[in-house]
Amino acid sequence: MRHQHLYIAALQNKHFRLASVPAAVMRVFLAGFLCAQASPLCAETLQTAAVEFDEQFLVGTGAQKMDISRFNRGNIAMPGKYRAAMYVNRVWSGLVDVTLIEVDGDKHDVQPAFGRDLIERMPVDFSRLTTEAIEKIGALGQNGTLLLPTLIDGARATFDIGELRLDVSIPQAALSRSARGWVDPKFWDDGIPAAILQYDANIYHSTGSGLSDTQSYLGVTAGVNVGPWRLRYNGNVTNSTGNGTEFQHMQVYAQRSFASLKSQLTLGDSYTDGNIFDAFGVRGIQIGSDDRMYPESLRGYAPTVRGIANTNAKVQVRQNGNIIYETTVAPGPFEISDLYATGYGGDLQLIVTEADGSRRISNIPYAAPVNALREGRWRYGVSAGQYRNAGIEETPFVLQATVQHGLSNLLTLYGGAIVSENYQSGAAGVALNTVIGAIGFDATHAMTKLCSQPDRHGQSYRLSFSRLFSPTDTNITLAAYRYSTIGFLSLRDAMYVRDREKRNASFDGHVGQKGRLQATLSQGIGRWGSFYLSGYTQNYWSRPGRDSSYQFGYNTSIRRVGVNFSATRELDADSGRWDNRVMLTLNIPLGSGSDIVNSSTSYTHDSRNGSNQVQESLTGAFGKDYEFNYGVTASYADNSSGNSSSVNANIGYLSPFTQVRANAGHGNGYTQVGGGLSGSVVAWQGGVAFTSQTGDTFAVIEAKDAAGARVASAPGVRVDSFGHALVAGVNPYEMNRVEIDTKGLPLGVELKSTEQRFAPTAGAVVKVNFETQDRGRPVMLRIRQANGKAVPFGADVLDADGNNVGSVTQGGRALVYAKTRSGRLSVKWGEAAGQSCHVNYVAPPSEGRQGASFSFSEAECG
Repeated sequence: MRHQHLYIAALQNKHFRLASVPAAVMRVFLAGFLCAQASPLCAETLQTAAVEFDEQFLVGTGAQKMDISRFNRGNIAMPGKYRAAMYVNRVWSGLVDVTLIEVDGDKHDVQPAFGRDLIERMPVDFSRLTTEAIEKIGALGQNGTLLLPTLIDGARATFDIGELRLDVSIPQAALSRSARGWVDPKFWDDGIPAAILQYDANIYHSTGSGLSDTQSYLGVTAGVNVGPWRLRYNGNVTNSTGNGTEFQHMQVYAQRSFASLKSQLTLGDSYTDGNIFDAFGVRGIQIGSDDRMYPESLRGYAPTVRGIANTNAKVQVRQNGNIIYETTVAPGPFEISDLYATGYGGDLQLIVTEADGSRRISNIPYAAPVNALREGRWRYGVSAGQYRNAGIEETPFVLQATVQHGLSNLLTLYGGAIVSENYQSGAAGVALNTVIGAIGFDATHAMTKLCSQPDRHGQSYRLSFSRLFSPTDTNITLAAYRYSTIGFLSLRDAMYVRDREKRNASFDGHVGQKGRLQATLSQGIGRWGSFYLSGYTQNYWSRPGRDSSYQFGYNTSIRRVGVNFSATRELDADSGRWDNRVMLTLNIPLGSGSDIVNSSTSYTHDSRNGSNQVQESLTGAFGKDYEFNYGVTASYADNSSGNSSSVNANIGYLSPFTQVRANAGHGNGYTQVGGGLSGSVVAWQGGVAFTSQTGDTFAVIEAKDAAGARVASAPGVRVDSFGHALVAGVNPYEMNRVEIDTKGLPLGVELKSTEQRFAPTAGAVVKVNFETQDRGRPVMLRIRQANGKAVPFGADVLDADGNNVGSVTQGGRALVYAKTRSGRLSVKWGEAAGQSCHVNYVAPPSEGRQGASFSFSEAECG
């Protein structure tokens, strides 16, 4: 950006003026330099044509003998090696070393050269290249020697010196086919050896009715990372008045991923996934598919779209009128298998537009059945070890295995088995994506051996259906029915019964649910909002009656005011009573500009006790990064036993090191206060870092001398005094971006790059290095020639090693960075004799660290 500012300053310089020039030439002059610095696309356009500027346009003492020939091209980078971000077809492809070379010895034509390393970093399908190109690539070394268009027909590469960015454009015909969002596993980073501690502490004190109670809680997740292994401990400690202190150990396990299997291995305590059988805890070994290892465009269920193009055709996939995918395909059959899963969004529409403008439109049914997978996908899981449930003593050995496979867009098959000492179960099911909707059906058979009761044998059947009716925007998100025979027990129920038998405790011999029916319907009504209906009813073998619940809700907005109404009707099987509850809520945003303030007013009526409650809440956030948040709630209620009122308040602060929260409340007969802390700590060989965030996967930022800089991609996180910052909760197996805001950096310190990207494995602690350069103390020099005249505008200022440390602007001023208080610099504004000189400077003394203060000095160039 230096030359951009230099030319803006030139136009404002009172020491020279612009000669009269045509307006069109002036526009080329300004657009050429500003565009070359601001946009890679502009830079690409300018690189193809040189523009020669007449130095007579700049006249006056400030422009004497000014050499502007080096600015005759949009790309003014000098030959050499640069560290830059590479984008292939506008998609980030990593940080690379870029070599710029002069083309045919022309110093005004400098372009990126490519070696084998850069070629291999790009998604190029070598089978689509010419034999000559493949031979050239095979003969390449790691250093760049050839221009990209000589290797790939139609390819282009441009380099933006201002952004340190290499933009590569490659025709689709030469690209390898990969799913959107795909990250090559060779870029997955297992991270560095590190120790992790995450904590959540809370204390709650209340007084009322002559009693006082204090409860405290501390939950911790601690662990160590060694290579691909993650060792973790999860537990908590609680303390309450009258009950003392209790410790609870939740999980201890070791875990690692296997990229080739797209699977996760866990040794120790874990939980099954619950896709086919009900989830349960197991202490032993578990290995299974990890969907996070697939790109987002391959997760969940979406159909594979196939078609045939007669020419180079444009292909669009639409859903509810929205374009969700678009590409260009070559003549012949094509296949699209990386559509993002969109839930129950409705059928797809495939539009193929040929080169002559003709169009073909076809429909593809799309509704996501339960347990459905994409065509060709497999998902499996195997768990073996002791059954684990903190509420019972029964801990037999148990083995569970499950598998799912997407046979086609229409059909997914799945099944599994559980084998234990006194329990066996098997399940099989099918998921169908049909024109009438998504249908899922499975059956489970279970056998349980009991001690004092006859053995149990039974089945459980489950049927589900979902469908979006596009013409009316009616969405039946789930309609399911489940029925179990009297002899069926799930593993959890079977372990409960056997545990009660061993302890000679009473239990209901039937145990378990008999049947359950549930349904949810949502309906959009245009600008008037939307409403939903949902409900369920279920009965049991162990007791008469049934539990039932029905809900109705309506949401809309009137200008800026959000209106929400809900009504609930519930039947309690034990009491046989219906309870009705209605609520009306108005949400009003009160903030303006950068303030976040929201008001919420609600009215609730409950028929159970005849109560009516009115509640008013005010919530908001403020601060540069909205690090402060608050809420105040006042309520008034009346019921058959009297009236009551209360006021509650909370406040939170997201500091760079921990999250602090406090709350207090007062009502009829009670007073309450409380507070809490949460955050994460990571220690590694290079230091210790803190953050207010929590999460499974971390990025440790190292940016020497950048203390105080804000991590723009992680609100509330800043670089500490040791040059470290910690970002928690990054996405595993995906390309994550970390950006540092240079605003607030110490004077004289600059970052070679403000953005880094990385793809961690699950649970990793990845070190992200931001190279900084302490250029020294900023010194403003006013340079005069021996004859008293100003040094020509645009002259380069060089140090003793020939490195450019600044440029002369208007009035002979030059801002340079010096690592010593005094020294000798060279000033050069041309190649001819008499177009350079030397200057000695002495800067005034300053306090503080080098580079932290600014000084001004007069200097004579001779």
